[in-house]
Amino acid sequence: MTSSIAERIRKIQDSLPESVKLIAVSKKVSVAAMREAYDAGIRDFGESRIQEAASKIDALQDLSGITWHFIGHLQSNKAKKALAYFQWLHSVDSLKLAQRINLLAQELGVSPKVCLQVKILPDPGKSGWTIQQLLDDLRELDLCKNLQIEGLMTIPPLGLDSSAVMNVFNQTQQLMREIGDRNLSNIKIKQLSMGMSGDYQLAIQSGATMIRLGTILFGERSV
Repeated sequence: MTSSIAERIRKIQDSLPESVKLIAVSKKVSVAAMREAYDAGIRDFGESRIQEAASKIDALQDLSGITWHFIGHLQSNKAKKALAYFQWLHSVDSLKLAQRINLLAQELGVSPKVCLQVKILPDPGKSGWTIQQLLDDLRELDLCKNLQIEGLMTIPPLGLDSSAVMNVFNQTQQLMREIGDRNLSNIKIKQLSMGMSGDYQLAIQSGATMIRLGTILFGERSV
């Protein structure tokens, strides 16, 4: 990539509908690069490793208006630290984890915004509810009053063609509508967190409201 981070961000931002929020995935990205992204207008950053994120969040405290999104697999024993640093948790992937976070949130006096991670197709490499599992757990999830359950998050399996990826995103949107029809008291799904550097345009066509872009903004990073 020969263009600057700022140029890439502005090009993508200019192409996005107003309804879509760009989350810059900054895993393995330097604080200096994140400052460049901030100067280009980014206010939402996504991290997937709590220890790495904590040091960056501390280093960027002088920047106002940042919202931090946790997008990696969240282990139960890391949940308390995640609540201390992140306003959004995109990867709540089980009823047990949601209930654990709900108790911790009550203890800490916080009310995080949450996406429920769904696995539309079988994928041994991903966590999350199947569609039926999530529908079965909705009543229990609705009792988690300390969580603002506002979104669904999904990641299609690797290797799918565009039509199959689109189908995953469309099914996620349909699931959002079905949950809305349940008229739950606490769960109000308004956000669809789906779409990454290789498929975000398909996700937007399927109703994504939050896209998580890393490589296309910051370039390739070491694993």
